[in-house]
Amino acid sequence: MGFEGWPDAALDFYRGLEVDNSKAYWTAHKDSYERDVLAPMQALVDELAPEFGEAKIFRPYRDIRFSADKSPYKTAIGALLGGGGYVHFSASGLGAGAGCHTMAPDQLARYRTAVADDELGEELEEAIATVKARDIQITVHESLASAPRGFPKDHPRAELLRNKDLSAWREWKPAPWLNTPQAADRIIGFLHDSRPLTEWLDANVGATTQQRSR
Repeated sequence: MGFEGWPDAALDFYRGLEVDNSKAYWTAHKDSYERDVLAPMQALVDELAPEFGEAKIFRPYRDIRFSADKSPYKTAIGALLGGGGYVHFSASGLGAGAGCHTMAPDQLARYRTAVADDELGEELEEAIATVKARDIQITVHESLASAPRGFPKDHPRAELLRNKDLSAWREWKPAPWLNTPQAADRIIGFLHDSRPLTEWLDANVGATTQQRSR
C-alpha cells in the first residue's frame, strides 16, 4: 500500500505520549504506534527510496543510560534517508532536514578548507542564499566562538568557518494535507529545494572515512 499520509490518530498518539511517557501508556497504545505512526513512515520512505536512497527508521526507545531525563520513549519518529535527508514526525507536525548534522574530524577539515577557498567559499555563500530564498532555514547546532586555529580571525567567511555542522531544515505544523499523500510532496519538494547546499556539501565535504566515537 502506498503512502497516504499520517492520520490524526498519529498526532493523538504523540500528544498522549508527551503527557504520559511511560511503559503503561506505550503498551496500551502500541497498536496505534505501529498502525498510525510507523506504518505511514515506512510507506513514505519506501516511496522516497528510488530517488533518495534506502532509509533507516530510528527506534522509538531513548538511550537513557547517561541522561538525567529517564523518559523511556522518543516523542517523535525519525528516518534517515540513504541520500542524507531526514524526515521527522511528531505532535508538532512534519519536519525535514538535509546536509551535515554532525561532521567527523576528516569532514570538518575538508569543510574548513573549502570554506576558506575563495571560489568554493563563495559558492557556499551563494548556495545558502538560494536555499534561504526558498523559505528553508539554515541550521547550525554547534559552532566555535571564533574562527578555528589556523584561519584568520577576520576571514571574510569566519562565521561559516566557525560551524561544526551545517544543515537545511523546514517544518510544517499539522494541517489537513498531513492526512494525504501531499505530505510526501512536501518532503520531496524540500529535498529538491535544498540541493544547492547538499550538492556543495557532497562535493566538498563528503562522507567520513573515520569511525565515529560513541
